Amino acid sequence: MGLKQEKWYRPAEVAAKVAAARALAAILPRPERDIVLVGGNLGEKYEDNASVFHDYLIRERPDLDVYWMYDPSTDYVRNEGIPNAVPLGTFQNYLLFFRAAYTFHGHSLLYDIAPGIDRYVHLNKKSVITHISHGIEGFKKILILPEDRPLLRRTNYFNCASPYEKRIKQYGWGVPEEKLITTGMARFDRLKPDSPAPEVKNLLVMMTWREWLFGLSDTSFMESEYFRRTTGLLNDPAFLRLVRDRRLNVKVALHPFMKRFERFFKGFPGSEQIRFYSFDEVSIKEEVIRADMLLTDYTSVSWDFLYQNKPIIFYMFDQEEMEQHRGTYLDLDRELYGYKAKSLMEVTGLIDRITAGDNTNPYYPKSGEYFQYFDNENCRRLADRVIGPARSTEKLKIRTKTVPAES
Repeated sequence: MGLKQEKWYRPAEVAAKVAAARALAAILPRPERDIVLVGGNLGEKYEDNASVFHDYLIRERPDLDVYWMYDPSTDYVRNEGIPNAVPLGTFQNYLLFFRAAYTFHGHSLLYDIAPGIDRYVHLNKKSVITHISHGIEGFKKILILPEDRPLLRRTNYFNCASPYEKRIKQYGWGVPEEKLITTGMARFDRLKPDSPAPEVKNLLVMMTWREWLFGLSDTSFMESEYFRRTTGLLNDPAFLRLVRDRRLNVKVALHPFMKRFERFFKGFPGSEQIRFYSFDEVSIKEEVIRADMLLTDYTSVSWDFLYQNKPIIFYMFDQEEMEQHRGTYLDLDRELYGYKAKSLMEVTGLIDRITAGDNTNPYYPKSGEYFQYFDNENCRRLADRVIGPARSTEKLKIRTKTVPAES
């Protein structure tokens, strides 16, 4: 299951660039600073752990040369002014990969750091490669595809949020214990723990994707339980009445794999209070802070809401199908950290209760089982553990000091 379409000539192009980049990297002098590459979200967005960690390194580690890898078909790098950004798949991208001392990726080295590198990763024996995940694992079990196997073997470290997640990656993923480091999730450095809203007015709706929906025709997708249940909720009279009477603001953020079917959702009658957003139109890292509660099924964004002590409703209308087709690490009947609903009536009843004044997450006392740290020092811990503490930059300052212009 490829996450991006590849042109027929792409493998030959990658092979040529890799060969040239590797040869040039071998003769170039060693860089004055260690080169660090960071990427996430398939290069399509500046989100999740990867973006927060990149921002930290840019701000706090002047002793390093830090680069962000991005999809050249997007324009977010220019719009957001992201520094040191390099287009994925370019010669510069592969040259930096073979010169890098460290790489950090949120999804896959193949999609976040260097396209097509699964065939050639064995040629890079120098870079320390770290998988930092896009969020905490716990729901959907990992899908290991053939191209993932050499990448997983080559990866030096897998970051974990807590001993709980470490156990998942050790026994569920099969990662050797010596490769597992527990430093916390970088993205939580942007969040304030135990910070529920005074009242619940802003509701974020996020549903995850199902692999078995890939390849469906438009008609089959619209007949799927996923589409019928999701849109059925947003068009339910009781739900709409609550939105109107409680003056709620509802944002529906569609999964990035939903691009092909977005028009069917956006075609639904909306209002000023209920709005649909594609993956490109909304910043999830901002929405998890702005939103007062989350309505979801199995998305890892729910961990951000638990961390903040905000209410969560898990609408698990297809739990049996999810467990059969994909499987989960969490016991969905006993280990959830939010309210659970399987019907529209249960969902609207819970929203009624929450928006009437129940503004916290009653499962917040369980948060210590899933998060080891609440101190906003996750990025520092990760950098110190993999790269080492910052070295003195006095020599660097002298070396890069600007020469004053002649009068």
